[in-house]
Amino acid sequence: MAAPKVAVVGAGVIGLSTALCIAETCPSCSVTVLSDQFSPNTTSDVAAGMLIPHTYPGTPIHVQKQWFKETFTYLFAISNSAEASEAGIHLVSGWQVFKNTPKEELPFWSDIVLGFRPMSEAELQKFPQHRFGQAFTTLKCDCPPYLLWLEKRLKATGVQMHTRKVADLWELHSEYDVVVNCTGIGAHQLVGDEKLFPIRGQVLKVHAPWVKNFIRDGDGLTYIYPGIHRVTLGGTREKESWSLSPDPGTTEDIFDRCCSLEPSLRGAQDIKVKVGLRPSRWCVRLQREVLSQGGVKLPVVHNYGHGSGGFSVHRGTAKEAARLVGECIAALQGSSSRAKL
Repeated sequence: MAAPKVAVVGAGVIGLSTALCIAETCPSCSVTVLSDQFSPNTTSDVAAGMLIPHTYPGTPIHVQKQWFKETFTYLFAISNSAEASEAGIHLVSGWQVFKNTPKEELPFWSDIVLGFRPMSEAELQKFPQHRFGQAFTTLKCDCPPYLLWLEKRLKATGVQMHTRKVADLWELHSEYDVVVNCTGIGAHQLVGDEKLFPIRGQVLKVHAPWVKNFIRDGDGLTYIYPGIHRVTLGGTREKESWSLSPDPGTTEDIFDRCCSLEPSLRGAQDIKVKVGLRPSRWCVRLQREVLSQGGVKLPVVHNYGHGSGGFSVHRGTAKEAARLVGECIAALQGSSSRAKL
């Protein structure tokens, strides 16, 4: 058969990295990214991009660990290259602090981040309301630079990018051999996934260049993540809220909570408020499906539902999605060669 045509729907961090993995693993494919929004208008642009995994109850831990390890290894290599600054990827050290000692003192990812250890008594004095903490160094992707860097890599490998609103995956069957669904919260409507729900996140992006260390409350609600140019202060986890409008009361609450962890933030300047809807599920949907209508078949690979953990596992899930696309293409080539016999 001619060069297989693959459409990736969605241009957030999951869509772009999946398209890149497909282009790298299947150079004979023609890959196109279709989305109604590109950076800086995606949900990924709101994310802090910190590599601290969020646990998916419905996904085996060894699988989540593999996704995280592949992502960390990939980004660590970029952080050690001349492209680190353009890609917006850098190492950041800091603390995760708890008011009470957690049941699990060693999270599953503790041996993948760098230098993971319990905090000393002296370090804990910085956080008088907290009794236990963990210190480690991890990676941070600054958005939009990372998405723009991915787009540049895609263009260099010949991937096409088109602004297009896809209302139904079926509308692509006459143009593409395989469709990859990376639409995040959009999959709720696009494929009618009732298991997918939004968790609304409101964050502040502030200018506070003296803040060099990340600080994260163990409950995951309050966090301070320094980027190259701005510090992300968060946050909220509002289940089933679809509102993209910033709430002034929430802004004040986030700022106060972050200042209680890092009082110097009272001097932060130029506060911008951002809102995103995290596409949340019991587990990431990463699977093949064949849609059929009137004898016509359309192979689809789904890769969405990463919730607040998308950046931490994006490269690992993209590699798996690319492998599934390879299986779809092998099946198509097998059936076309059988048809010739």
